[in-house]
Amino acid sequence: MTDFLIFYVRTFAVALPLIAFAIMMIGVSRANLTAGQTGVTVTVAAFLFGLWFAIVVPPSESNVLNVPPTLQDPPIVLAFLFGGAVIVWGLAWITPLGRRITMATPMAALAAFQIPRIMGGVFLIGWLGGSIPAEFALPAGLGDIWAGLAGWQASKALANDAPNARKLLMRANIIGILDFVFAVALGIMTSEGFAHLLSHDAPNIVNDHPLALFPAFFVPIFLGFHFLSISKLRAERRSERMTVASQVS
Repeated sequence: MTDFLIFYVRTFAVALPLIAFAIMMIGVSRANLTAGQTGVTVTVAAFLFGLWFAIVVPPSESNVLNVPPTLQDPPIVLAFLFGGAVIVWGLAWITPLGRRITMATPMAALAAFQIPRIMGGVFLIGWLGGSIPAEFALPAGLGDIWAGLAGWQASKALANDAPNARKLLMRANIIGILDFVFAVALGIMTSEGFAHLLSHDAPNIVNDHPLALFPAFFVPIFLGFHFLSISKLRAERRSERMTVASQVS
């Protein structure tokens, strides 16, 4: 089982950044950037994902990303999770060049990034194999699959300019974010640590290597794209309100 999980995680460790890179390049092509700006964007993105993975693997292999034994101990895995999501969102939304690219990226593409969330179905495989407790595997695995399907529905509706496209997009974002909230909470409660309330006989291995790369590497990227989707949606709605107000006046 361990060999399969290592292969599975390594595969997505390559595939997910490539998907994010492909979506970014759609925005780059539509933003009419100069050759220099394109070069900077590609370099920064490649460096960020490469460095991030290089930084997160050693603590994962050393089991440093486990749930801390007491509340006084630093939650290192949560620092990677939320810190990574903020970095993805910040570079793509707060920086002028990043925001220009994000605004030029089709909303359907941003929504489509959540489709690979079905990779979380591996938790169900782990449960069937007896490695992951049902208290975590069922809600986290099924939640990830639901989030992936919701992202696909929203992306399809946005690409076809469906009347309910934005509603489906917000639904996908809510489902995706709530899935992470429950998964993190249940991951803590089923793992050895300060809040080990469930699955005492067979503690969770989600914070052991290689599954620790889910909360420390994969989830931050998905969460960062949720933040980007919400930010762009709010910006578009604000722009539309201003346009209507100017026409009325």
